[in-house]
Amino acid sequence: MATDFFQQQDKARRNSALLIGLFCAAVVAIVLVIYLIVVGLLARVPANPDSGSPPSIAERFWQPELFLGVSLGTLAVISLGTLYKISEVSAGGEKVALMLGGRRVNPNTRDPAERRLLNVIEEMALASGTPVPPVYVLDDEPAINAFAAGHTPSDAVVAVSRGALDYLTRDELQGVMGHEFSHILNGDMRLNLRLIGLLHGILLLAIIGYYVVRIAASGSSSRRSKNEGGLRAAFLLIGLALIIIGYIGVFFGQLIKAAVSRQREFLADASAVQFTRYPAGIAGALKKIGALSEGSTIRDGHAEECSHLFFCDALSGKILNLFSTHPPLIQRVKRLDPGFDGIFPKIQRLSPDTAEEPGVTRRPAVRSAGGPGARTGTRGQTSRPLVAALAGGAVSPPNMIGVGEIELGIASTILDRFPEPLREAGREPFSARAVIYALLSSPDPSIRAAQWDALKSQTEPLCYRRTEQLAAICDRLPAEVRLPLVDFSLPALKQLSPSQYASFRQVIESLVLADRKIDLFEYLIRTVVLRYLDLHFGRSKPPSIRYTAINALVGPLSLVFSILSRVGDGNPDAARKTFDHACEALGRPLKMLNPGQYSLTALDAALNQLAQATPMIKKRVLAAAASCVTCDRKVTVEEWELLRIIAAALNCPMPPIAIAETISTGANR
Repeated sequence: MATDFFQQQDKARRNSALLIGLFCAAVVAIVLVIYLIVVGLLARVPANPDSGSPPSIAERFWQPELFLGVSLGTLAVISLGTLYKISEVSAGGEKVALMLGGRRVNPNTRDPAERRLLNVIEEMALASGTPVPPVYVLDDEPAINAFAAGHTPSDAVVAVSRGALDYLTRDELQGVMGHEFSHILNGDMRLNLRLIGLLHGILLLAIIGYYVVRIAASGSSSRRSKNEGGLRAAFLLIGLALIIIGYIGVFFGQLIKAAVSRQREFLADASAVQFTRYPAGIAGALKKIGALSEGSTIRDGHAEECSHLFFCDALSGKILNLFSTHPPLIQRVKRLDPGFDGIFPKIQRLSPDTAEEPGVTRRPAVRSAGGPGARTGTRGQTSRPLVAALAGGAVSPPNMIGVGEIELGIASTILDRFPEPLREAGREPFSARAVIYALLSSPDPSIRAAQWDALKSQTEPLCYRRTEQLAAICDRLPAEVRLPLVDFSLPALKQLSPSQYASFRQVIESLVLADRKIDLFEYLIRTVVLRYLDLHFGRSKPPSIRYTAINALVGPLSLVFSILSRVGDGNPDAARKTFDHACEALGRPLKMLNPGQYSLTALDAALNQLAQATPMIKKRVLAAAASCVTCDRKVTVEEWELLRIIAAALNCPMPPIAIAETISTGANR
């Protein structure tokens, strides 16, 4: 059964709310326990004989001012600890990868194992319609493990241990990456980072208790007065209590973390099989973990707080599997390979030259119709061989979100069709800028001349010459390759310095506005590039959920579908029919706006509002948008570009199969 990623994202959002609720309950319990301990200690202090009658039991155990002080103090400690850790990982997945000792893989690496890893991840990213994530290797980890971390697909990173590179074949590595990309698409990553922050807040109580005990225990007791000795004893008890309370909180927090994580791991395994259609790949990786002496254990000191991020258990020595964030290894293998007898086969390192297992022939890569030789000569045309085969019924209708065997095949074909100069340029930060500039170069000679003048005045001569060279190549690229080339170049662009990005951003605006107007293709490139990179460089934040009912979004939906219905056909009657078709698919009547009532600026504002909707509302919006552009069974390049803009704005990856299946052959910009 295919995975509904919108539904899983919505479930992840609800799990996040449940997690915060359980965390709050744990904090309340901790406050009560600390209060009772403080009251118990104070009860041992003799009452002042001049103060009148001694307090009653009720008065001793209910002291509002003391309770308020304990509550505020405890909440302050936990909140500061939580906010500190959340702030630490707020930069996204790269911060987590570095915290765990990761080394970023050079996109132009010549190491065979690293090159194979990058190829697998590039295929998986383009197949799912997500930006290619930065890749890290944990060089000091001989075990087999991997993780994906980040808040959204736009700031995700993928990391693997050295053992994964040393032992896993390409098919096994693809299965593991399918598992990790499932976490990226299902919305698990943000919940994972939130877990790290919440657990650290509770653990901070234990850390403070540890230092209180050390301070109280220091010094010679012979030099202390009786009163000082009693004070030290009180501090010692408070410190021990904080340690116990902190670790009790962590105990229950770990149980919550394990309960939340285990079922998601089964889902990710199933999704990996759905992606690759090859269960032996991920099953083989799990079997090698069982056979390896190091297993999947991560040595780094941060493994405890990040254990739920990993592909397999990062910690060893679990008590009765109580805290395990992953299902038992044998159980996972048997779900993928029902005939598994529970005996793990012997394994050996891969050949360093070929990065393949000795004596094992790799399963042939899936390829889609069309090939490296399919080319067109005008910007905006699409590849006829690829479209013809798909439109002829070779595949089923595309999923708006998700990866399957067909998508992986098309992604592989797209990668093959990147000319080598563009492939090399897209992997290096300096030249990746030139790739984007070249894609934005207008086919109109007069407009291109104005763009070249702006570029020459705002960038260095070497980048200008590189752009000229790449523009000649980009002019011959078919439509379905252009946007994946942008996704391919994003990891390199993320390596720009903040000042370099500011300059890069300014040049993009200059190229787009060189003719004092913006066409949809320029708007698409600018939207995709800047939305992803603004988030990375701290110029924007991931949208939070604000709209839970579609009725609150009638205005922006009316605007978006009014534009979308008129892009494909200028005939008013046809546009009205298309608009009504979208409303029917949405399940909500809307008001169609006239052309004078909207603009690209208004479209930006509308998409920003839609980005704050729940995943299930986004699903309805994208489904209605797809229905809108396909209702006449003819999809133009402009319609497809606007559909991609909507998907990018909603942070909803769209697989490239939709390109091949929907863009009409021979459509021009």
